[in-house]
Amino acid sequence: MMLSALSCHLPLAAGNLRLANPLWLLALLAIPAAVWLRGRRRVSVLLVPFAAAWHRPTLASAARWPAALTGAGLALLVGALARPQRIEDKREIRSQGYDIVLAIDLSGSMLSEDYEKGGQRLNRLQAIKPVIQAFIEQRPADRIGVVLFSGRAYTLAPLTTDHAWLARQLERVKIGLIEDGTAIGDAIGVAVTRLDQAGRESGGKREGAFIVLLTDGANNRGILSPNQAAAIAQSRGIPIYTIGAGKDGIVPFPIFDERGNKVGYRHILADLDENALREISQKTGGRFFRAAETGTIESAFRDIDRTQKIEFQAKSYLVTSELFPWLAGPGAALLLAAAFSEKGVRSRILTSAAEVKIRDLTPSASPSPS
Repeated sequence: MMLSALSCHLPLAAGNLRLANPLWLLALLAIPAAVWLRGRRRVSVLLVPFAAAWHRPTLASAARWPAALTGAGLALLVGALARPQRIEDKREIRSQGYDIVLAIDLSGSMLSEDYEKGGQRLNRLQAIKPVIQAFIEQRPADRIGVVLFSGRAYTLAPLTTDHAWLARQLERVKIGLIEDGTAIGDAIGVAVTRLDQAGRESGGKREGAFIVLLTDGANNRGILSPNQAAAIAQSRGIPIYTIGAGKDGIVPFPIFDERGNKVGYRHILADLDENALREISQKTGGRFFRAAETGTIESAFRDIDRTQKIEFQAKSYLVTSELFPWLAGPGAALLLAAAFSEKGVRSRILTSAAEVKIRDLTPSASPSPS
């Protein structure tokens, strides 16, 4: 299993043929050793008495057949495990869309429960999840990456069209993964670096690239200030859409015990710096939205779709035909033949031994008197 796991990333090709798992060929080195060890095995004299008397070249020759058949069968099976393939076609699917990085705030204040749905309180991360899901589910043609931030900023996923994988990664996201704080400037800086790609610029501006910043607070940590980070994004021609989570004023914040169970609430003052978020958007050519406002997602999508799309390789397909059955079938047949051959040789040896024993034990006829 380990050989297969290692070799799946090391295909070996020649012309239109290739081995998908070539490291399995190393197992061929074990076959001569196995045959040699088998040849050193001795037949017990208790099992085959009078061996010297019945030994004949024909039986010795026949005894080599099981080893030869076994070696050939194992060689073919090892070749099948190496997965020989014939490459028939290579197709690259190109698509048009946008490059979007979602910068998601995981600071402790995102636990504030100032939203309500169906009679149940929602915290701010739960409130922005529909926005995140909409980008992943409703924009299949776009490449999307994710940056998570709190006191620091980290890349969860680079730009990808594998939105199913991206959704699985986001399922594991929760508040508390990163040291607390709100490093908005650093989050924008990391997102910009994820969008810096050669060949995507025109006139010094990055084409078809956007940052969507989802946060609830004012910047209080990090190396870059929001204005500095916004200036960098502006110089690259990357618009930033800011989506603010949270309501103004006093908001309920849950209290947890040592086991993580909610035991009550305390009230804190919301620190959403809406003016700073609006300034970031206006400076870079984006827009500011409130997370819970009706039409937030549709308005953001509509603004993005006004821009010129870029073309990129979405997927690459390698059309191949598997050839391993042509080796696995004969290999299994040879091993089966070796088993029957071994049985036949043993039977012939025992029969010959019995004949020799009977001949040796039968008294010879006495010569007739003259």
